[in-house]
Amino acid sequence: MILINLLPHREIARKRRKDMFNAGLGAAALAGGLLAGVAFLWIHNQTSQQQDRNLTLTNEIKKFDAQIKDIAGLEAEIAALKARQQAVEDLQSDRNMPVYLLTELVTQLPEGVYVTNMVQTGQSVTLKGVAQSNERVSELLRNLGGRSVWFDKPELVEIVAGSVSLGARDQRRVSNFTVRVKLLRASEAKTVPTTVSAADASGVAKPVAVASAPTPVAN
Repeated sequence: MILINLLPHREIARKRRKDMFNAGLGAAALAGGLLAGVAFLWIHNQTSQQQDRNLTLTNEIKKFDAQIKDIAGLEAEIAALKARQQAVEDLQSDRNMPVYLLTELVTQLPEGVYVTNMVQTGQSVTLKGVAQSNERVSELLRNLGGRSVWFDKPELVEIVAGSVSLGARDQRRVSNFTVRVKLLRASEAKTVPTTVSAADASGVAKPVAVASAPTPVAN
């Protein structure tokens, strides 16, 4: 017996496929929404954590900035205290500088050289005097530069040939010189040479006999 299906099977199959497609599309949309929600929650959580970390870092940076300002203030106070301490030490040292100057000058003046004028401006000392010859002036410069504890950087400003009268008919040639030298403070004093005594090195003034200027004689 032959059975003939007179129902609209094509339309039913098409509707079934359409319903399945719509169901799959809805499931995909639901899954996409769930994934998007999970991703949004995760990103929001990470953002919140990062903002918390940023806030913590900002607070710590503010604390460090305050500490740095305190340290800078302390360093400025320390520098000011050191400057005041150095100023006091320099004043105490400068009080003894005339003693060092006169004592060391007597020690370092070579024979045949005497000073006629001396001017001190701060640590700079200008000496004017008379020497028997240019060689005596050179010896004075060597003494002030290399053999002196309290003098440094001697500089010959001027040397002029002159003459002195030892009698009615006796004229002797001499060298009139001007020398500039730096007088060192106690904190700047150089290493004591072996030819300098311990009393000189300690800065204690020794008794010095002051005599009149010697009469220049021929070298």
